[in-house]
Amino acid sequence: MNREERGSVIATVVVVLIGAGLAFAGSQGGHRIAGIPVYALCIAVAFLIQWIAFIAAWRNRTEKFYDLTGGITYSTVTLLAVLLTPNVDARSLLLALLVILWAVRLTSFLFLRIRAAGEDRRFREIKHSFGRFLLAWTLQGLWVAFSLAAALAAVTSTLRLDLDLFAVVGLLVWLAGFATEVIADRQKSAFNARPENKGRFISTGLWSWSRHPNYFGEIVLWIGVAVIALPVLRGWQHATLISPVFIILLLTRISGIPLLERRADQKWGGEAEYESYKARTSVLIPLPPKKRGSPGHCERSDDTVRERK
Repeated sequence: MNREERGSVIATVVVVLIGAGLAFAGSQGGHRIAGIPVYALCIAVAFLIQWIAFIAAWRNRTEKFYDLTGGITYSTVTLLAVLLTPNVDARSLLLALLVILWAVRLTSFLFLRIRAAGEDRRFREIKHSFGRFLLAWTLQGLWVAFSLAAALAAVTSTLRLDLDLFAVVGLLVWLAGFATEVIADRQKSAFNARPENKGRFISTGLWSWSRHPNYFGEIVLWIGVAVIALPVLRGWQHATLISPVFIILLLTRISGIPLLERRADQKWGGEAEYESYKARTSVLIPLPPKKRGSPGHCERSDDTVRERK
């Protein structure tokens, strides 16, 4: 085992320990079955599903059902929490419905996109490394655990409250985020489906106000879930409110926006049209495009573009 493989194995162990810590916090004040916290059981199942899928993925050196497995895990874990928790109330059912709707929609979208593309470029190298590939699947388990943290804590909580203002506000926030994500994804899919747009970047619709409106919608909908869950959380369960914070950090600092921005710069960097688009368009939060001459807006001259080419 080389140094890279050992590092991946150590990282995998750390990821599991982080998941265990989250399971401990979220289980406080929650229901138990045969003495086992339902919350902790759900987190364990999230990881177990990834490892079972990894076995098949490693044998075939394929990543094509990675996102599909993630979506199935979201729905499975959520349904498991509802089925194992007694006295499920309207808040729990609402949270479960919102999570499953999001999971089914996004998973089918990502799966079909990968199938059409033929591969997921993120795994082009790591799927040939046992340690790195296992780490990727284990990280997906942690992603599910952190994303669902607040929702699972609310569903499995022993505290029950009628739907209130938090539920209404949270639902409205979720609907706004979900609609933004769906519209952004559809606009980009329609743009990419046109032959004349091959090799070009989208700068119309929601994408004229934000370079990553789909990610903005993703962040907003998970904030909505946390708002709905908040009133029934107690003690250590409040640690599960890290859910939307995790989504924000993941998309803005780790794998989402930074990765796509680098790819875009490699592909279109130096082109006058793209540099102008970047200068006038917000990175994440949808805002009216900056006008020429406004603070923060600049366009590269043709000479500069030629030099970079």
